Amino acid sequence: MTTRRPVHIIGVPLDLGAGRRGVDMGPSAFRIAGLDDRVRELGYELVDRGDLATPIQETKEPGDTRKKYIQEISAVCQALYEQALEVLEAGGFPLVLGGDHSLGAGSVAATAAHADRRGQRLGLLWIDAHGDMNTPLTSGSGNVHGMPLAALLGSEPAELAGIGGFSPKVRPQDTVLVGVRNLDTREKAMVREAGIHVYTMKDIDRLGIAAVMEQAIATATRDTMGLHVSFDLDVCDPGIAPGVGTPVRGGLDYREAHMAMEMLADSERLLALDMVEVNPVLDVRNSTATLGTELVLSALGQEIL
Repeated sequence: MTTRRPVHIIGVPLDLGAGRRGVDMGPSAFRIAGLDDRVRELGYELVDRGDLATPIQETKEPGDTRKKYIQEISAVCQALYEQALEVLEAGGFPLVLGGDHSLGAGSVAATAAHADRRGQRLGLLWIDAHGDMNTPLTSGSGNVHGMPLAALLGSEPAELAGIGGFSPKVRPQDTVLVGVRNLDTREKAMVREAGIHVYTMKDIDRLGIAAVMEQAIATATRDTMGLHVSFDLDVCDPGIAPGVGTPVRGGLDYREAHMAMEMLADSERLLALDMVEVNPVLDVRNSTATLGTELVLSALGQEIL
């Protein structure tokens, strides 16, 4: 960030989009890891807005099995959209803590609306082991946390795509998916057809994380207002991030993850950040939330020396 904008933490204890329970406790896990105090230690003004009201599964019915709990999820995303947009319009930096990745439909929509009000486009980095490009017609599970990127780029699921009253939120040519390594056959076709830029773990192994991030940042900032980064902690290898709902072996190691965030800080183009999918039920001594906290600090410009 070119200036030290006030950081506004917005907790989203949402687990309706996930296949496993527990990510609703993610925002609390970040706070237990000391995120608030550590951001202040970097010299930022910090406002913790607490957590958005979010229903729990026991009180709701799944509804359409192709997009389970979609009405409840879209209501939470709309509330997130409104709060994050308020932060951006007031000159702040939204730091959104999840919660499952379906929340990205609301957080990214807010940053896109903020850019659009200034006649500009938004660049998006979706850093994730998964593509999140399923729709209700292609999803095998009906779990909505596998659909938010599709909603941001297109029209389905309609309840998420319509948040903020405009669609699409981002253009394929301004969108980069980094770290992907677990796509089903139908989702592979969706990703290819969408025309977004993709860097798989194979690309990272071959080129190195520095080269991949340099290219990804250049692509997403070309003629855009700046970057929204939506970071799913399952992009990291389970050896360093065991507390995620859908772990996939072979992810980013500790230094690769930090290098990615450090380069985002160096770019001075970061407008908003999501850190999602921490599941304390599956974690080991809160290590995944601690890692996420450290990655946030790197993205905010924490220096090694």
